[in-house]
Amino acid sequence: MAERQRIVYSTGIGQRCPNCLRAISDCACRKGTPGKRGAGIVRVGRETQGRGGKAVTVISGLALGSAELAQLASDLKKRCGCGGTVSNNRIEIQGEHRDVLIAELARRGFIAKRAGG
Repeated sequence: MAERQRIVYSTGIGQRCPNCLRAISDCACRKGTPGKRGAGIVRVGRETQGRGGKAVTVISGLALGSAELAQLASDLKKRCGCGGTVSNNRIEIQGEHRDVLIAELARRGFIAKRAGG
């Protein structure tokens, strides 16, 4: 039996849904499957590695398109009153803001959990 090749990421459309193989923003799967917004748990963690000891709050697991991700990042940066960026489908917010971000993501309908220590 030949093994089926599955494209996980394409530079043209970004990350793909593991079920229907469409772009995450165009996913046609039922709610509750990996490609949909409400399906996954959003992880909010803290990183200091490679940043000279300065803390950065990292939000991962968001199944959003690039435009939606950028808009959410902008709103979260305004909420925390600090800078940040979007890279590799993760939102990085400067400083330690895990509790504020978890509350804000929960208010917006995401299931957010604290990751790490």
